[in-house]
Amino acid sequence: MSVARSFLNILCVFSFSLLASCRAERGPVLVSEKRNDQGAASAGTSAHRLGIVDGFYGPESVRYSPDQDVYFVSVMNGPGSDKDDNGYIVELAGSELGRGRLFVVGGKNGVHLDSPKGLAIHGDTLWTTDIDVLRAFDRFTGKPLGEIDLRPRGAVLLNDIAVGPDGTIYVTDTGIIMSPVGVIYKGGDKIFAIGPNRSITVIAHGNVLGRPNGVTWDPKGQRWIVVSFDTFHSEVYALHPADSTRIILATGKGRFDGIEVLNDGRFLVSCWQDSSVHLFDGRRDRQIVRNVPTPADIGIDTRRGRLAIPTAGSRVEFWDLAGA
Repeated sequence: MSVARSFLNILCVFSFSLLASCRAERGPVLVSEKRNDQGAASAGTSAHRLGIVDGFYGPESVRYSPDQDVYFVSVMNGPGSDKDDNGYIVELAGSELGRGRLFVVGGKNGVHLDSPKGLAIHGDTLWTTDIDVLRAFDRFTGKPLGEIDLRPRGAVLLNDIAVGPDGTIYVTDTGIIMSPVGVIYKGGDKIFAIGPNRSITVIAHGNVLGRPNGVTWDPKGQRWIVVSFDTFHSEVYALHPADSTRIILATGKGRFDGIEVLNDGRFLVSCWQDSSVHLFDGRRDRQIVRNVPTPADIGIDTRRGRLAIPTAGSRVEFWDLAGA
């Protein structure tokens, strides 16, 4: 394939037709429809849209697996607090956005999956948050490997999940109900740490957390970073587990969702309130992607410098970060 043809393929907009329900009897059907698209630049920014995967029902999180060269996409398939065993996870090829497969489907092959959200990879395990339980799957086969039940610890809505360098798993509890009529704040904001032998610790709790959503480990700063989903005043803060101290790194107009740290220490944050993705560099704040409705838990393709953005309702957009 020529370089020119390969480049045009990347710039296609891809559509996946997924059945609204992925119950065990039929499961979703994936159909790829390719059509020409010249891509789109987000006005006033350096990011450039490469393509769209459309047809999901509530895509929430994207996690890239470098050695497999695939994206995992968690799909709630309905309101995010519904315990209906019809959530699913899709695997998309990094080298060809139009190629994918259903990887894990609730109600099939011994899987129970209600409404998956955050995704994290630890060794050969793919972890996902699922309302009030963490579920583990083999990242190569999709086989269920077990779960960690956080209901006894008062979990309301487990949202994002990340793994630190020592193997500790951090999980945010946003304290909300995602209902058919919208997001309802219930309370119970918490951040859990899962340590050796699956020991569970609540390392921070209370309204001061601002409805914690995205969480990630910052290798350059050697710290955990959390973003808050507060409706009117969102924050990015570094969290020190020893004493729950918070250091505010940036603020916004409300409803920060996902966060990813770049190799140089800058970080990307998705924001519902202004339908954009922000790039924070010290005290500087730039909107590098705009006009993406309710951007959720973003993911970074570290091989290609590509940003994956799950957006409202049905789609995941892929953006080139070159020059950002």
